Amino acid sequence: MTLYAFYFLTFLAIISALLVVFSKNPVYSILYLVITFFAIAGHYVLLSAQFLAAVHVIVYAGAIMVLFLYVLMMLNLNKEDEPHKPTLVKFAAVLAAGILLVVLIGSLKGASVIQQKTGPEIGLVKNLGKVLFKDFLFPFEISSILLLAAMVGVVMIGKDEPKSKTESE
Repeated sequence: MTLYAFYFLTFLAIISALLVVFSKNPVYSILYLVITFFAIAGHYVLLSAQFLAAVHVIVYAGAIMVLFLYVLMMLNLNKEDEPHKPTLVKFAAVLAAGILLVVLIGSLKGASVIQQKTGPEIGLVKNLGKVLFKDFLFPFEISSILLLAAMVGVVMIGKDEPKSKTESE
């Protein structure tokens, strides 16, 4: 049963990913990308990584893709407004993609297969919390301080400065 679910999710992920690339309408591309994300989350469930699947759906399909869809609808892209790309730019893009493919294949050539631990307890939030707060507590706290500092920095940069009396006159 698991093998059939894997094949179905893989087929769904590949077809929807191809539809993302080849769809003419950008809104449809984003919706196909959401389907791809759900199929990948299904793969995480098959790997007994339920927490990762939930976070994947919430963060990617729930937040980022809705934001992309909102921005895309606000931009109101029309075919008439889009400039045509010269052939040289298209050729450079294909060449860059080919070089990226060669680099990815070369980097994966020397990779070894990691043996996966299996069982009903692997990938649950309870075990992740135990490992996170027992073995990796200090790095977890340091990363939270860094995120807090980044949030304060963003607020300070984005804050409007009050105008002085000489600037307003």
